[in-house]
Amino acid sequence: MNNQLIQLLNSIVPLSEELLDFLNTKLETKTYEAGELLLKEGQVSSFIGFVEKGIVRSYYYKDGEKITSWFMKEGDVIISVASFFSQTPSNEVIEALEPVMVHAITYDDLQYAYQYFPEFNICGRVITEKYYVMSEERLFMLRKRTSKEKYHYLLEKHPDIMQRARLGDIATFIGVNLETLSRIRSEKI
Repeated sequence: MNNQLIQLLNSIVPLSEELLDFLNTKLETKTYEAGELLLKEGQVSSFIGFVEKGIVRSYYYKDGEKITSWFMKEGDVIISVASFFSQTPSNEVIEALEPVMVHAITYDDLQYAYQYFPEFNICGRVITEKYYVMSEERLFMLRKRTSKEKYHYLLEKHPDIMQRARLGDIATFIGVNLETLSRIRSEKI
């Protein structure tokens, strides 16, 4: 079983041996090559995953263009929130930007773990709160900052993403074209 994931969960609340056994049998390790899709638009998100290795991005289509909505990397949980929790077709795509290794649990197994392992409910709540706060921060940043401020926010808060993600994906995330991103990158702070 993945030590990083278990360490994360145990840092929230000690896990029972029964829960550890359950996770050991239900977690599936999935690997993806760079460019491979973890989720396609219109597909129902069947798992929530913990990224052990690599970086992914989520994007959606707007007027035929791919618009990046977020990036996730090692130590992050990846999910198409609306699709997974409502078990409905996704409006987004999740793509591996590098070779990726994910430890995944299905919707049904997650619901079982919530029902039969009280400590897992605590883990789920704490992780959900963390990502909800991150989502609000990202939305605030995208709505309230200029393109230059968005770029510098990413540079300051997520330098690893800036080094690993493609420039075109970063440009669509902050809402500019590649030419504008190039100008922003060349300007002094």
